[in-house]
Amino acid sequence: MLSRAAESLYWTARYVERAEAVSRVLDVNFHALLDSDVAVHGEAWQRLLYLGGSDAVFREHFDEYTANTVSEFLLCRPENANSVVACVARARENARGVRHQISTEMWEELNRLHLVVSSNRFTTATRARHELFVRVREGSHAFQGVTRATLSRGEAYEFLKLGGHLERADVIARILDVQYPSASMYVAESREATVGLTALLKSCGAFEAFRKAENPVLRAERVLEFLLLDEACPRSVLFCLNACLGSLNAIAGSSDRAERAIGRLASELSFLDTSSLSGEGARGLLHRVLSAIADASSEIENTYFTTRVIVAGAYAQQQQQQQQQ
Repeated sequence: MLSRAAESLYWTARYVERAEAVSRVLDVNFHALLDSDVAVHGEAWQRLLYLGGSDAVFREHFDEYTANTVSEFLLCRPENANSVVACVARARENARGVRHQISTEMWEELNRLHLVVSSNRFTTATRARHELFVRVREGSHAFQGVTRATLSRGEAYEFLKLGGHLERADVIARILDVQYPSASMYVAESREATVGLTALLKSCGAFEAFRKAENPVLRAERVLEFLLLDEACPRSVLFCLNACLGSLNAIAGSSDRAERAIGRLASELSFLDTSSLSGEGARGLLHRVLSAIADASSEIENTYFTTRVIVAGAYAQQQQQQQQQ
């Protein structure tokens, strides 16, 4: 497979996953704040901007952190490179360049999602925005489902799978890094703890999976452990890393630099002493996870997507010498 084709597939999946994640956290935040003190609303909306590191850009165009300003910025503002509209548009453009590598059904689902977000007027009505968030999430799930149902298991499929799972691991780790410090301060089994931890799980798309796997009592340490270390939930960091390892092994076999970078992090999480998931230990771990995911992403790009100078063979060298003469 050509390097640029592999890169387009990889980023198609990453951008679709990113658009879904932004829509999900916006939707969850809208509903969670209905049950919280009005005084904390501005801080809660500001934290969403920390997920993409876009707070500085936001402040250049808006003065207040409100539902309308933050939603507009994260949904459609041209200045935000990671807005939902921008992510879906980039996913579609990447997919357009590799139409021969994907199925017709995949292209139709992605095109349908693009038409939904590009034609929406982004009204300030809460109900209309909720419907938009749901449609983006459903469009992402439809694209992923059609991919699994129609695409042959080969390099194209593995690069899509690799990009999607790496982006999901990164998003979940970012959500934990931003939201968990405040969530860990809640009084155990209080109403505030229940609302906050439920919102954290829903932001990662893992609320029902957690409820089915754990006892009914929500505790911050158990939520963190589940979202980081559960190997059965497709919305946990470790599950996503293991999926990335499977794709890298299918693409290049063992002993690849990118595979080693992800493997080191997966091994650390697999054998982690859960007693370290409290206080400053949790924050330090989350920072290491984010740093390791960024390093793994760089290794993947350097290994598969960077154009390298190929040393000319004997015949090519001979031809060059003849041309110079």
